[in-house]
Amino acid sequence: MHTMPDGIRAVDVDTDRLRMHCLRRGSEDATPVVLVHGNLSTALFWDQFMAAAPAGLQLVAPDMRGFGTTQRAPIDATRGLRDWSDDLAALVRALELDAPVHLIGWSTGGGAIMQYAIDRPADVASLTLVDTVSPYGFGATKDPQGTPTSDDFAGSGGGLANPEFVQRLADGDTSTDSSVSPRSVMRAFYWHPEFAMDPDREDALVTEVLRSAIGDDGYPGDATPSDNWPGVAPGRRGILNALSGRYLNTSGITAIDPMPPILWVHGDGDLVVGDQSMFDAGTLGSIDVLPDWPGLDVHPPQPMNAQISTVLDAYRQAGGVVQEHVVKDSSHGPFIDHLDGCARLIWGFVTSV
Repeated sequence: MHTMPDGIRAVDVDTDRLRMHCLRRGSEDATPVVLVHGNLSTALFWDQFMAAAPAGLQLVAPDMRGFGTTQRAPIDATRGLRDWSDDLAALVRALELDAPVHLIGWSTGGGAIMQYAIDRPADVASLTLVDTVSPYGFGATKDPQGTPTSDDFAGSGGGLANPEFVQRLADGDTSTDSSVSPRSVMRAFYWHPEFAMDPDREDALVTEVLRSAIGDDGYPGDATPSDNWPGVAPGRRGILNALSGRYLNTSGITAIDPMPPILWVHGDGDLVVGDQSMFDAGTLGSIDVLPDWPGLDVHPPQPMNAQISTVLDAYRQAGGVVQEHVVKDSSHGPFIDHLDGCARLIWGFVTSV
């Protein structure tokens, strides 16, 4: 059985939007830091990273809407990730955290905290983006400027989820019987394949992923038929549609005032967010996993890292401070497979602001 590190406590917090399950560490009068997990994960993914934080910080890691044991509530995809960022603001209010707060976001969580900063720039002390989703969303864009591959963003959203994976999530599958079982996917993509994950911790994290809300209002969301390849466009509900560039665009962060310092940390072997993501329709078409791919000119793999770099370069040119760090031999979760190094890097950044 996985044991939570010393000093971390689990609490439920009633906000004016929904009840949120959170992990907390540190004194309630210390500098506040909110940690936001990604898609198909929960606050528990942060526990060892939280335990590695220095004294003098108040850490809060919630289970976000649709995941873990936070109160079930639908995700309105047409708002992009604003359901998540507004939930975070409600949590900050409920806990009476002193603004500005430091925000750390992983993957989808990175997009949520960028949206938070766009809507509430004065309330943010710093942003740490860990393998963040592109500012132009996930899927169906084709260049560093985020130009869509079609007018309806076909090739992104809830219809792109693997049906067997979704069914195994719904069935509570903990096995490795398939390459698309939740445990197999985690081993292949969440951390580096050579990382020696503690078996009890892996069991606990699999259990957390299986707590995801499955369906149109959660994961993966609904879908819309399309005349454009690959025949499906985003719906209006659920997390994968909220991640589509049809609704999610945080490139406007380059115009916020004030401009909190940003740290972008990403693994060099990340196959979830990258220029050849194995979850992107363009990549899957190019390797014949999705049939009838129309080619590079029409629907190339999304250049995710190039898009992030372009927006962060513009942020820097507008007067913001940006640091980038690539973690070698790491996958989508460098704070998991390179815990010590990421803890020194990220906590050093947060405490230096």
